[in-house]
Amino acid sequence: MCSASRTPAFNAPVDVVPAGAFSFPVTRVKDTRRFGFLVLPEFTLLAFSSAVDPLRIANQLAQKPLYGWVVLSETGGAVCSSSGVDVGAHGDLDGVTPDMHLWVCSGNRGTEVASAAVLQAVRKHARFGGNMGGICTGAATLARAGLLHDRRFTLHWENQPGFVETFPELHPTSRRFEADRGMYTCGGGVAATEMMLSIIQDDYGEAFATAVSDMCLSGGDLSPAREQRSSIAKAINSRDPKVLAVLRAMHDNIEDPLTLEELAEKGEFSRRQMERQFKKLFDETPATVYRNMRLDRARTLLTETNLNVTEIAMAAGFSSNGLFTRHYKARFNETPYGRRGKMRDEKSEHGADHA
Repeated sequence: MCSASRTPAFNAPVDVVPAGAFSFPVTRVKDTRRFGFLVLPEFTLLAFSSAVDPLRIANQLAQKPLYGWVVLSETGGAVCSSSGVDVGAHGDLDGVTPDMHLWVCSGNRGTEVASAAVLQAVRKHARFGGNMGGICTGAATLARAGLLHDRRFTLHWENQPGFVETFPELHPTSRRFEADRGMYTCGGGVAATEMMLSIIQDDYGEAFATAVSDMCLSGGDLSPAREQRSSIAKAINSRDPKVLAVLRAMHDNIEDPLTLEELAEKGEFSRRQMERQFKKLFDETPATVYRNMRLDRARTLLTETNLNVTEIAMAAGFSSNGLFTRHYKARFNETPYGRRGKMRDEKSEHGADHA
């Protein structure tokens, strides 16, 4: 059980610039960029911490206060997260300043936890030109405040059905995070890290953002284009055990792909039944879903291993480099060789910066 407390006075922290074994000098330092994390009752602790820590790491690598942040709550007291852990606040709603990027952090009850005072503070911040964002289900509070019309946005996939019922005129995307005219939203979890890395990249370049990503042990993909859920997660949501059986078979047979007939047999479908069901659920053929699953595996291997492209093509179930390269480029808009070259250049640039 979380405790309740009230700390009305604002207690702004000093800029956090911790020491570390690794550094990445930044020569053209901008004014410290300020963030405010407004935590609402039962907010998701993972999403909150995943958003804050990349900022701390950026300061640590640069050994300069590139970013500053405060934690705010409605009353100024500690707020209980959905995991039952209290997080203290530096201040109350009066701590919202025009220069800060205000992030609303909430959890499973995102459509209802913001009070009238919170909504008023959020609207006021937007009215005076303040930048806004939502973490996990924070977009629900932004929607209640009337700030998401004609904007691209997202929130955690688990909460999207309830959100759409509450706000039928608004349509969240399935992507991990979105950035639209200064409004940032994400689905929570590691997507919060990816979103913050994209901001760091905009501020200080791809090489620095990649260094922060490496410290986070993140995959390094700073694009919002990836969807929140895997195909298997979508199938679980569909409650279709036959489709789920097919997807499991795909996942378990990446290196030596099964034929469509073998996949249909795993799901106790005819091939035509399987194709109709995949088209209905995913708007894609089973062959496309399977190929994309294998390409996703290949991209992970390119990023996280030293296997050469030929070995990766084989590990992803492609019979030739040419076939693999063609499909990889169609999915990711770059060749596997281009991806490897880009990674090599980034490592070389890191080494030159530290020489």
